[in-house]
Amino acid sequence: MPDNGFDPHAAWWGAPRAAKPGEVPLRQRVGATARAARHVFALVWRTHAGLTGALLGLTLLRSLLPAADVWASKLLVDAVAAALQPGGAAGASERVVGLVALQLGVLLAGSLLRTLGNITQQLLQERVSQQVQLQVMEQAARLDLAAFEDPQFYDRIQQVQREAVFRPVQMVSEMFALVRTFISFLSLVGLLVSLSWVVAAAALISPVPAFIASTRYGWQGFQLMRRQSPVRRMLAYLTTIQTTDTFHKEVQLYGLGRHFSERFRQLAETYYREARQLLVRRYLAGFGWGALSLVTTSATALFVALEAVAGRLTLGDLTLFTRAVSGVQDDFQGVLAGFSSLYEHGLYLTALFELLAMQPRITAPAQPRPIRRPFRQGIEFRHVTFTYPGQREPALRDVSFVIPPGQTVAVVGRNGAGKTTLVKLLARLYDPDAGQVLIDGHDVREYDPAALRAEIGALFQDYASFQFTLRENIGLGQIERLEDQAAIAGAARQAGADQVAQRLPRGFETWLGRWFEGGQQLSGGEWQKVALARAFLREAQIVVLDEPTASLDAEAEQELFHRLRELTAGRTAVFISHRFSTVRTADWILVFDEGRLVEQGTHASLVARGGRYAALFEAQAASYR
Repeated sequence: MPDNGFDPHAAWWGAPRAAKPGEVPLRQRVGATARAARHVFALVWRTHAGLTGALLGLTLLRSLLPAADVWASKLLVDAVAAALQPGGAAGASERVVGLVALQLGVLLAGSLLRTLGNITQQLLQERVSQQVQLQVMEQAARLDLAAFEDPQFYDRIQQVQREAVFRPVQMVSEMFALVRTFISFLSLVGLLVSLSWVVAAAALISPVPAFIASTRYGWQGFQLMRRQSPVRRMLAYLTTIQTTDTFHKEVQLYGLGRHFSERFRQLAETYYREARQLLVRRYLAGFGWGALSLVTTSATALFVALEAVAGRLTLGDLTLFTRAVSGVQDDFQGVLAGFSSLYEHGLYLTALFELLAMQPRITAPAQPRPIRRPFRQGIEFRHVTFTYPGQREPALRDVSFVIPPGQTVAVVGRNGAGKTTLVKLLARLYDPDAGQVLIDGHDVREYDPAALRAEIGALFQDYASFQFTLRENIGLGQIERLEDQAAIAGAARQAGADQVAQRLPRGFETWLGRWFEGGQQLSGGEWQKVALARAFLREAQIVVLDEPTASLDAEAEQELFHRLRELTAGRTAVFISHRFSTVRTADWILVFDEGRLVEQGTHASLVARGGRYAALFEAQAASYR
């Protein structure tokens, strides 16, 4: 993953790295912006070609109007001036009315085209925002678990959520506006050159310094945004803590509101000071260089006025050239500012294209091995070692064991002993650094990961509580059965979640959680029963239960114990538990300590051995005496 000094030019459009931030060569900026524009235009065009084409057409039509307006103003002033001359009144009124009507028509056309353009742009904005969000969701579903355990990945996701949903359409709209401004600019330059090439050159050159300053500060602003991304993410997290039900009970109980608010205030102040320094420098520099354009405009107006006083220009010419100089400067500055804006949009959109370019490391082989039902062999770990990315110490060290098909195995050990890592490797959420994980006699890397995971039903300690209906919460265990009421009710009975449905006002169609209107909140034990039902709906050949009774009361725990054999009949079951009342019912027990498999056997044999398991069992049993 890139660090905060990551060079976006080398990421997806291939330009070389700049020597220093803020000193990117013009040739590099032009090439980078052109490539960025091509990628973004392709994205917007694929989203909705009709709206994109309409926006382009409306933009081009608007480009013809500024020169027409200036020329109509010249004709109108000359017509009025001629009417004031001796003998010039005949027919003057008709000419003036006609020219005013022409100018009004140009203005109305501009207003209509601008209105239609705004409508088109807003509609396109909505479609592209939805499309970008959809692509981000689909890409996130493709990526490995390792990506979601990397803080820099979350920085990138947040940047995409904040910037990339609106910038693509803005960038394309500004591309079209750039074309419109350039056409308008050329038409006005033609008028200026007829007066004086010196005037034209001065009007062209004066906005250049402001453009250079703008691109320089745009790059610095992008770099600041990259550096501050973790801070913004922490600010967002602190806001979430204060504003969602998940944390509110403990925030109130422990009186944490002021602490989190103060922490937010301190971080926000640091963020503000850094942003303020750049903002002030950027806009003061813009004012200073922009003043050069104003001086040029005033000097040109003086020159043209003196020419009119000397009789070498008409009053209409004075109006035309004064407005033309101002228009050329505005349009040329618009062209440069448009390019600067495109360059800045391209910088911010690197996060989107970086995200969409990420590839999962865990993929299906070219010819995946088909899954057999039922498995003829069980689960085997052969000398498996695994270390999480960014960690020094392995989570598992040279682990080997065999679980026959249909057997119930319990995994015990202290927190951090490697128990949950075992399940992640079994489901191929990660691949081992060394050794092999085999299911049904074959390395899990020979199977399609999606097909393999379809054979595993799991309940993790941090199970998901979806803010959907009870039916959906269970049905998501096997999406093909989302509407199968009988199967969902059966899975609920197996897990004890049918009692939850009975007390809810709309049964299985009751919305759960407090995030949406009409939702019903469940207790921790009830949520866990729902998650258990989701796992059992799958009818998978392997069932993994990570602390299945952690949120259940003693009565519910005993009830679940009595049904465990029935629930796991014909399946290979793996229990991870700290409760030895659950563990002792297993056919076989694996004992882990600091990533190593230190003991294995039945409950009776392990207690008789007097080793690690016996010590853990005795320590827990003593608390009940």
